Amino acid sequence: MITTRTARQCGQADYGWLQARYTFSFGHYFDPKLLGYASLRVLNQEVLAPGAAFQPRTYPKVDILNVILDGEAEYRDSEGNHVQASAGEALLLSTQPGVSYSEHNLSKDKPLTRMQLWLDACPQRENPLIQKLALNMGKQQLIASPEGTMGSLQLRQQVWLHHIVLDKGESANFQLHGPRAYLQSIHGKFHALTHHEEKAALTCGDGAFIRDEANITLVARFPTARFADRFCLSSCFYREMMMSKKSAPKSAQPVKPRGGRKNLLAPPKFLAMKRC
Repeated sequence: MITTRTARQCGQADYGWLQARYTFSFGHYFDPKLLGYASLRVLNQEVLAPGAAFQPRTYPKVDILNVILDGEAEYRDSEGNHVQASAGEALLLSTQPGVSYSEHNLSKDKPLTRMQLWLDACPQRENPLIQKLALNMGKQQLIASPEGTMGSLQLRQQVWLHHIVLDKGESANFQLHGPRAYLQSIHGKFHALTHHEEKAALTCGDGAFIRDEANITLVARFPTARFADRFCLSSCFYREMMMSKKSAPKSAQPVKPRGGRKNLLAPPKFLAMKRC
């Protein structure tokens, strides 16, 4: 079953320094029926004005994935660490109890456009605190997975995240390994088809809940449509009025922020492996 969630149905915010679109309840926007989906707690599409920043705050135990669509961001924590990410990069923060984090648009004249996802993290698992990955323009790229498969970012959750690029008229079929998935369009228009012959049309900024489907087929209606699909929960990144920069594929790397603790690059510890 496919249930669409159009861009117009999402929560909206405009504070001058921040423009945002919320897929799920967040901040002032509250819908008791949309408190998250499986492990996906937050999916925000946001634009920060030049020089703007999110003030330091603490988080529940979640993995925060920031996908930079345009501009350059810097992330800082209360331990004195800071790391930067630019357009075409994905940065994963494994939040820690008692540590606060802030986000800054480094440019004084250019907005920062990015998508942010919060994923519930398994409490028994610890991963590198910061990881970064360059997005490529290939047909399909595994961005994140529980084991860091194929050079992807390593999550503390049973979630697989893919970035898909299709030209006009192209199609791709994907097997879903769990009962729930979420699909979100970054750019372009496409159809999502199930083996039950359900058909959903999505355009830039739209998303779709997918339930109890073994596989799904995506068919691009316009060139350079970008999608992402996830096992158990899938998502891709919304992009509006921006053009992604091409970059060569690179494996995810733990990032050593400047300052702070020395053990950030220690190998991840697997205290337990289970589905959360």
